[in-house]
Amino acid sequence: MRDAAQRIEGQVAEFQRDGVTVVRGLLDAPQVAALADAVEQNIADPSPWSCDYAAVGSPGRFFDDYVNWRRFAAYHDVALASRVPHVARALMQSDTVRFFHEHVLVKEPGTAAVTPWHHDQPYYCVDGRQNVSLWITLDPVPAAAGVEFLTGSHRWNRQFVPRTFVDSAAYAPAAPGYEYVPDIDAEREQHRFVRFDVEPGDAIAFSYRTLHAAPGTAGLTTARRRAVSMRYVGDDAVFALRPWKHSPPFEPLDLVVGGPLDDERFPAIPPVV
Repeated sequence: MRDAAQRIEGQVAEFQRDGVTVVRGLLDAPQVAALADAVEQNIADPSPWSCDYAAVGSPGRFFDDYVNWRRFAAYHDVALASRVPHVARALMQSDTVRFFHEHVLVKEPGTAAVTPWHHDQPYYCVDGRQNVSLWITLDPVPAAAGVEFLTGSHRWNRQFVPRTFVDSAAYAPAAPGYEYVPDIDAEREQHRFVRFDVEPGDAIAFSYRTLHAAPGTAGLTTARRRAVSMRYVGDDAVFALRPWKHSPPFEPLDLVVGGPLDDERFPAIPPVV
């Protein structure tokens, strides 16, 4: 863990430039197995915040849940006590790193539900540019069935109204400082996109501001697509409120808008010395 920055030097530069990179072999086989077991327990015992995004009558299943790291030891251990937060620190180029939350996403084979074009920060109760999601796959995922990213969109200085994953509708009418997500597919010739073939234990790292989308699994793969995103924030992270209910729906409690996320719900991970 001490040499996390040196071992991913190329990925750090790519992440800063493109808002996305891939870190191969971030977790080893025992860690992947432990996470996979935790995901199965999570599906069997979901939290009140869990969702199933497949529309009624639609084939397959798209399950998600988050903020269960205190309930399932494997989430806790990977998020706080593994190499992962130290890689996050290096990617963010931050002196500090706080764990924001984990997010489980499972698309079963034959699922028609897509993930619409969006970026994550407007969903969250946090502002700042030093942040990263590490989308850790537990299954082999061919690029065609995985997440697609619009490179450089984290530097657009634009914020987009969140969209629901059930029907891709906007959360709310456009609010000051926000706009609707443009028709990205109609603009494809204007941008550069990346996808990655990934194997269990690989992680796709991307900024909360990077636009991304994903297809359903129907017709693209006969395997499950299980991933656990570990999300972190760095030095410049501050608490924020949105014109809509943020996700996860953390209550402000003692947090102050524009102030640091100095709260036990967002534990700081000390550097390795």
